[in-house]
Amino acid sequence: MSVALIDYQSGNLHSARKAFELVAAEVGAGAVTVTDSPDVVAAADRIVLPGDGAFPACARALRAIPGMEEALSEAVHARGRPFLGICVGMQLLATTGFEYEETPGLGWIDGAIRRIDAPGLKVPHMGWNDLVLARPHPLLEGISTGDHAYFVHSYAMDVENEGDRLAHAEYGGPVTAIVAKGNVAGMQFHPEKSQATGLQLIRNFLTWAP
Repeated sequence: MSVALIDYQSGNLHSARKAFELVAAEVGAGAVTVTDSPDVVAAADRIVLPGDGAFPACARALRAIPGMEEALSEAVHARGRPFLGICVGMQLLATTGFEYEETPGLGWIDGAIRRIDAPGLKVPHMGWNDLVLARPHPLLEGISTGDHAYFVHSYAMDVENEGDRLAHAEYGGPVTAIVAKGNVAGMQFHPEKSQATGLQLIRNFLTWAP
């Protein structure tokens, strides 16, 4: 077993790596490798795409690595490896992003990334917020509505198919928190900073068999 955390200069890899290493050792998920190698990603049993910053910059950085999109497609679509996007890494799953400029995403989950509309509230949405679960899913085992996670973002995913949204947070209206479609999942918040809830979600991902 192996877990690849993609390094494309757009993520807080130190804290993410520590959290994934901790849980991987607990559940026997194997080595956790931070890598920018398409070959390592293509061969990994599980793949994590973190992300901090603006959608266009993150999309460009990922696409600037020769062969990385092809490696992701091979691992995730051809081989069915579980994939998790975190924060902007989740946003990149969408069809299109509208932060500063219109930018194509990976198109793995139908939807658009738009600025949070929360009149009277501060944007970015920053801090702890409760999760509101939409339906049961293996990624949500041990998680309940009211469990809280740590968010830092100004843009969120507007999903086209409500069935792809596993959970939301309330911030001037529903803000997409967790999405999943087949073997692809994403979390808008930072599980590595979300204490017990985040560690449980990482545990669920590392033992997920979609």
